Amino acid sequence: MIEVRDLAKTFHVGDEDVHALVDVNLDIAPGEYMSVMGPSGSGKSTLLNMLGLLDRPDRGTYRIDGIDTVPLGEEARADIRRRRIGFVFQAYHLVPRLTARENVELPLTLGGVAPAQRRQAVDDIMRRLDILERADHVPAQLSGGQRQRVAIARAIVMRPEILLADEPTGNLDSKSGEEVVRVLEQLNGEGITLLVVTHDASLGARARRRIRMLDGRVAVDERG
Repeated sequence: MIEVRDLAKTFHVGDEDVHALVDVNLDIAPGEYMSVMGPSGSGKSTLLNMLGLLDRPDRGTYRIDGIDTVPLGEEARADIRRRRIGFVFQAYHLVPRLTARENVELPLTLGGVAPAQRRQAVDDIMRRLDILERADHVPAQLSGGQRQRVAIARAIVMRPEILLADEPTGNLDSKSGEEVVRVLEQLNGEGITLLVVTHDASLGARARRRIRMLDGRVAVDERG
């Protein structure tokens, strides 16, 4: 599904060039469960942003099902993101003034889905994640674990093939974090390709494939 070849990205910080990614090569099969680990500044989040089409590399190719995404225009890239990729972030990124239901519904609204279909889809996802009873609460009225469940519901309501999670348990206590990880792993068990960026060694070790990055390069790529 995913094929990355010689991916490179450099950021200019003051008078210095920071090589965030250096000749990264990856093949990721449909349904894989992969963790990406490494120290701060190793390139983990930069790689995730590239895979999520939130940024472009300076060099290299990134293909999804044979389509090179790098030269695509912003509209085409946005269409791939909307249809095929879901995002879960440490900071949730929920819209504060919207209720939980409205936050989950947002991708469907932007995608032009009819109101009746939106309602059913949102109810189904929120019921599954055990947050339907909090549907009319705004984020400030939810616990950290509930906010992350809302963020996951929003990420998967369009039924993406790829789910990218950047430190998904970083702001959660251990019990809430375990519940969120269980939800993500259930989704992977149903066929979603799951990539988790984490500093948490125990979370990273749960993945069937584990990548460790160092200085913008893939230093370790192990399975099992």
